Amino acid sequence: MPGGRPRSFDAETALDRALEVFWRNGYEGASLTDLTAAMGINKPSLYAAFGNKEELFGKVLARYLHGPGAYTAEALDASTSREVVERLIRGAVDLTAGESTPHGCLCVKTVQACGPDAHAARQDAVAVRKAGEAALRRRLEQATDLPSHHEPAALAALIHTISDGIAVQAAAGRSRDELLQIGTSALRAILGEGAQTTP
Repeated sequence: MPGGRPRSFDAETALDRALEVFWRNGYEGASLTDLTAAMGINKPSLYAAFGNKEELFGKVLARYLHGPGAYTAEALDASTSREVVERLIRGAVDLTAGESTPHGCLCVKTVQACGPDAHAARQDAVAVRKAGEAALRRRLEQATDLPSHHEPAALAALIHTISDGIAVQAAAGRSRDELLQIGTSALRAILGEGAQTTP
């Protein structure tokens, strides 16, 4: 028996376009009409290739983490705890206030989703946030240069709180330069005068 008709679209490109819609509008604000129009496909093709909206979001979230959000994992490979923290704050600014991408953070926008239809997507985003914070805590626990007055779990939570705040401010229209100044001030308060986020 012959198989189904081959896809007439590139799945990777379609996912990238879906990512931009979710990133720009949030999970709740991204309608199926918006998604199919951006992806260049109809609803049956979307369901056949990616599942329902919730399943599509799961694929998009993974793409986001391994694409634009990959800086978070890369920062953990820095040689010092100071550099880890600096890279994370600088990366949060670059991610959320870039010139060629939607402002704000896909995960933060989704965590703020409150409707019942967004529950599963919200839980996925919350899980991503928790995993990222846990990875940072483990990295800080292994650091030999972390000042004794910093407790790894509390510092990891603080860095994620600052990053989330940067994302909210970016979505509200703060410029990249303003956010870099905010990030520098936060880093100096945490790490001392040597900390900076500017190039």
